[in-house]
Amino acid sequence: MSHTPHELQEEFPEHADKITRLKQADAHFARLADEYHEVNRAVHRAETNVEPVEELTEVAMRKQRAALKDELYRMLSA
Repeated sequence: MSHTPHELQEEFPEHADKITRLKQADAHFARLADEYHEVNRAVHRAETNVEPVEELTEVAMRKQRAALKDELYRMLSA
């Protein structure tokens, strides 16, 4: 797979520089960004059947990704 949708830089292109700065300067933001990245990759693997999971598991992972994305956006918008 050459392209994984929903990467933070793609989701918030207007905040690309701030994402980079916060990853370096804010340990909490960096941890949330790393967790988002891991969950996002797991969702992508499930959606493309690289690592199939139960439908409820996939839904739960999508909800977790959305919650992380919301929290990261709050931090970017502050």
